[in-house]
Amino acid sequence: MIKTHYFATKVDSGAAAAAAGAGAIKRAIAQRGRANVVIATGASQFEMLAALTADPSIDWSRVTAFHLDEYVGIASTAKASFRRYLRERFTEKLADLGAFHFIEGDAENVQSELDRLNVLLDQHPIDVTFAGIGENGYLAFNDPPADFDSTVGYHRVILDEACRVQQVREGWFRDLASVPTEAISITVQRIMSSGMLVVTVSDERKADAVKNVLEGPVSNLCPASILQRHGACHLFLDQAAASRLAARPGSDLASLKAS
Repeated sequence: MIKTHYFATKVDSGAAAAAAGAGAIKRAIAQRGRANVVIATGASQFEMLAALTADPSIDWSRVTAFHLDEYVGIASTAKASFRRYLRERFTEKLADLGAFHFIEGDAENVQSELDRLNVLLDQHPIDVTFAGIGENGYLAFNDPPADFDSTVGYHRVILDEACRVQQVREGWFRDLASVPTEAISITVQRIMSSGMLVVTVSDERKADAVKNVLEGPVSNLCPASILQRHGACHLFLDQAAASRLAARPGSDLASLKAS
């Protein structure tokens, strides 16, 4: 079941998402002495990551973090590289982070890189995954029709045109021809195995996808609809992203903080 939380602005939504994720991280540290997380990228994560990295209550030295997805063949210094994004917005802001396992999208041998990542991910069951939803309903870079069955950690995927157009629209690439056609992504099932999901979505261009995720059937044609089947998925929306929903019930943020 998706627990949905509504806010007037993306700043408020991002701050609430960060607080929810921080709570899950601290609970894992209190219970096991360590926490394992997956960090997403993209425009929807700006405000959340700013708030999360500014939280002084998290002992980041006890956190191991993984990278959600990355383009195949992209250099780590490229404007659109998610490694660059995460260095600038996450790892460089946390001097005491325990470990961060980047996806080397430009590795000479992609299969060897997948093997390396999958060994690491198998050793670190994820406590909380931070994610977004694509305009085409993608979850990570699992575009429709997404593979709902694979239980491997990371896999190589083909990006559809709608996904690639979104990257141009957000300003990461100058034109469609510049957008890679393949990526390395965590699989849908491995995302679903996370103890908690913190999903942040903003802007009106995501409103149709949000409506399909919350009000439509579970289908690999809208990959993020599978979030309906997760027992601890929290979706944080700003007013624009929620604008096409049939109804917007109140958010139970008190219960979220206590969970």
